[in-house]
Amino acid sequence: MFEGLHHAQLAMPRGEEEAARAFFAGVLGMTEVEKPPVLAARGGAWFRAGGLELHLGVEDDFVPARKAHPGILVSDLDELVRRLGAAGQQVTWDADFPGFRRVHAHDPFGNRLEFLQPA
Repeated sequence: MFEGLHHAQLAMPRGEEEAARAFFAGVLGMTEVEKPPVLAARGGAWFRAGGLELHLGVEDDFVPARKAHPGILVSDLDELVRRLGAAGQQVTWDADFPGFRRVHAHDPFGNRLEFLQPA
């Protein structure tokens, strides 16, 4: 029945699309995906890399997700950590997931992100 995950959505504050682009496209290297016009009018931004698609949707009463988060598989965790550090982003290494190297970070809005690479 289930075939995969089409996208994950994160919330963001209204009017912060440029900050989203700077982080998700500029720092993470994702490609922005054009939103359908009816959805573009709502604000936010969509990004894609590999088989991952992230949708950032505007919430007027925005509160960052500090516990719920996407777990994003990457092929070069060290390079990603270097890029995050060069952009002034803090990362926290976590060795508590057997079989994976992983870090936790946050987007510019405070949403938690997890990046994993098979060990």
